[in-house]
Amino acid sequence: MMIALSGNYIYKVESKVNYVDPPENRAYHPLQDDSVSLQIEGSGWQLLFSRLRLQPTAINVSLKSLQTRSFIVFSNQLGDINKQFTSSQKVISVVPDTLFFDFSKRSVKKIPIRLMHNLSFENNYGISGPIRMTPNHVIVNGATEELKKIDIWPTTMLTRSDVSAPITAKIGFMESKANNIDVFPLSVKVEIPVEMFTEKIIEVPVKILNAGGREVQVLPERVAVTVLTPLSRYPAVKVDSFSVAIDLKDRPTGGYSQLPVLMRRRPQFIKLVKVDPQVVDFFIK
Repeated sequence: MMIALSGNYIYKVESKVNYVDPPENRAYHPLQDDSVSLQIEGSGWQLLFSRLRLQPTAINVSLKSLQTRSFIVFSNQLGDINKQFTSSQKVISVVPDTLFFDFSKRSVKKIPIRLMHNLSFENNYGISGPIRMTPNHVIVNGATEELKKIDIWPTTMLTRSDVSAPITAKIGFMESKANNIDVFPLSVKVEIPVEMFTEKIIEVPVKILNAGGREVQVLPERVAVTVLTPLSRYPAVKVDSFSVAIDLKDRPTGGYSQLPVLMRRRPQFIKLVKVDPQVVDFFIK
């Protein structure tokens, strides 16, 4: 057994392919799977432990030759491929030996960024204003047909717990599912304002929409709007920050004289808790 394990053998190992050195002005699409079969020469011991000893489990394949043709040949890259392995195992061939690619027109598109986040806050704390991202868009370079399908580019997930202070972070982006798409820049600066919130109650007059020149009385004439506001914005939350109304075009039939109160305007930085009452009586004179 010792003699047998000391001999050299050729065995097969499945490997993933990572494409590197993409052509600068050509959008490409591989016409086969991203896995190949490596024919490896090694000792019986290496064969016995090939699944454990072969590192890395994926190989980098250069696409430089796609500048002038639509295929790459592994036999031309065996030297570079073998440099990626730390053991004495030697890749002698790859199946299939040739990979073919399809090409399409390449273009550039500016795409808005979507922040993906999972935030939890300490009691009475929350986001107190607009989230700022620098930059607020990415430049995507790739196949025209692929870019038509993309409307936003998501970041990686920003996760924080028990937040009680403003957040400043640098995060990356989700990887593209296509091989022929490049994104710039590689990260975005995110600034999230966080403050303690406190409750405030504002008495807001009820306006009447679509009265058609008729005189209408509302009871009650004002409703109590309860909100949570950041402490720094507390003085800015006033009666004229809100607009509530009833709409007579929604007037019910059958003698009913009640309508729901509609919130038409409120500050973006507040959190609406409740409107009391939610339904008011009206009388047309």
